Amino acid sequence: MAEKKDANFKILSDNRQAGHSYFLTDRFEAGMVLTGTEVKAAKTGRVQLKDAYANVIGNEAWLVNAHISEYSHGNRENHLPVHNRKLLLHRKEIDKLQSIVREKGLSLIPTKVYLKAGKIKCEIAVAKGKKLHDKRETERTKTMEAEARAEMRRRG
Repeated sequence: MAEKKDANFKILSDNRQAGHSYFLTDRFEAGMVLTGTEVKAAKTGRVQLKDAYANVIGNEAWLVNAHISEYSHGNRENHLPVHNRKLLLHRKEIDKLQSIVREKGLSLIPTKVYLKAGKIKCEIAVAKGKKLHDKRETERTKTMEAEARAEMRRRG
């Protein structure tokens, strides 16, 4: 998904480590079922996706281990920071994700949480874990590309 410079689009949390640790393929946009204090805390950017993953249980998709900090002005009705949150996807998307996870043994990793037209959305990517040599190769190509760009700037 391309970064949009739009007044109706704001990234609340980005999982940069996902791209380092996994090969990311298909991406899906999902809504999230949140309580009021979770929405207020998320809109202030207090979301962490580092250890989070998505799972299909039964016929529903869930976001597991995502951390949304307690809202600072919440009262006794404040939410728990870490609990399973339901993801809102179409039935065909849920079935597709379930078959991918079962048959191919891939993972579902949240890559970012963002605000789109007043709604909080989560981008889920189908992921395959990288081995150590894959991570080294990715780092090597990034370094080479950065050096090439710097050389082009220096020359021109």
